[in-house]
Amino acid sequence: MKRKIYTQLLEWKEKDQGSCAILLDGARRVGKSYIAEQFGKNEYKSYLLIDFAHLQREVRDIFENDLNDFDLFFSKLSAYYRKKLYRRESLVIFDEVQRLPQARELIKYLVADGRYDYMETGSLISLRMNVENIVIPSEEEHIEMFPMDFEEFLWASGDETTIPFLRECYEACRPLGQALHKRVMNDFRQYILTGGMPQAVEAYLRQKNFEDADRIKKRILTLYREDVTKFARGYESKVMAIFDEIPSQLCKTEKKYKLSDIEKGARFRDYEDAFMWLAEAMIVNNCYNATEPAVGLSMSEEHSTRKCYMGDTGLLVTHCFRDDKFIDNELYRDILLDRLHVNEGMLMENVAAQELRAHGHKLYFYSRSDKNVRANHMEIDFLIRKKRKICPIEVKSGVYRAHSSLDKFRTKFKGRIGQPYILYTKDIMIKEDVIHLPIYMTMFL
Repeated sequence: MKRKIYTQLLEWKEKDQGSCAILLDGARRVGKSYIAEQFGKNEYKSYLLIDFAHLQREVRDIFENDLNDFDLFFSKLSAYYRKKLYRRESLVIFDEVQRLPQARELIKYLVADGRYDYMETGSLISLRMNVENIVIPSEEEHIEMFPMDFEEFLWASGDETTIPFLRECYEACRPLGQALHKRVMNDFRQYILTGGMPQAVEAYLRQKNFEDADRIKKRILTLYREDVTKFARGYESKVMAIFDEIPSQLCKTEKKYKLSDIEKGARFRDYEDAFMWLAEAMIVNNCYNATEPAVGLSMSEEHSTRKCYMGDTGLLVTHCFRDDKFIDNELYRDILLDRLHVNEGMLMENVAAQELRAHGHKLYFYSRSDKNVRANHMEIDFLIRKKRKICPIEVKSGVYRAHSSLDKFRTKFKGRIGQPYILYTKDIMIKEDVIHLPIYMTMFL
């Protein structure tokens, strides 16, 4: 499947010319190994992939005993994998490198040796247990790989013309028209329900069958749960509790994560490691409250108030009904038939978070509670930086009558903020200086 990250890999190969390795970091089953191998096949005379998740004893011995002589080291690897390596024309891939952290540390010396290019892939790559006994190489460019975005989903469907036209409409603030908007919105609803995990997308597109995709997504969720059991040492029960509670937390009108729903008297400092584990595994996207909106949003980041979105919205759909049969999952029917439902708001906000994160934004929102002065009581779904200004974003599903929080926010922080946006399910519109964008245009923000 065509992925945008391939362009980044091409830029790395051309720019660095072997002076730096590249590390692909992403959630399990996001497509890292596939894209690494495709890149090796297409862009090099030969490539060698070493899978550290299924490392044979003979290969482990090579890494343990032959590092003092790189000529012998590569001769043995080449013979074992039956791959001929060419100086400056071959790519060596360390797949699932977190399973042998010493191999990651070796990158420093392999890059200095200079004979090949090096790519690493990994999940849970930043976990303490995977880095605590190694020196992380500075000769390593770290890039994150996310689930397929809406444009990549359309590419997989054979559509490479819709997004360029949507960008033209976005830049001109020109409505698409009822017929085209309805068609694109229908495609976007399919994307929401399928998600962006490549195996699920492939399964769905084969016969346009959501049940096939749902079966794949259940396997991925099971894999995530097994990873928690194996790798979240000492706090696996807290990680699992947070993970299982995500759908019910996002169903609420105010989607801030409330630990009291898990454990009475629970404090965020007791669960911080669990939240960080899920974020570092790229299973979730944490969104933090910026209490004083300014260009440096991180300076007012409040960790005790956060929202926790699933990294992939399709997985969220399956997670909501993880113990039920596909036929009992009402979300598929309701979303496809455009029925107003409390869960649609949950999915729309989650997919907005997913698209913003995939296109380079760290996630922030604004929340202030004031029961005595209603003018101070407000919540803005997302805050992003554009042209040295803070742009507030509200996500609305279906028909809505007002955006009171957005109005209060604009009044309170007048002079600091840039263009306000509303993401919703209808066509482009400008009203009261607020740009209303169809939810599928989140990628352009």
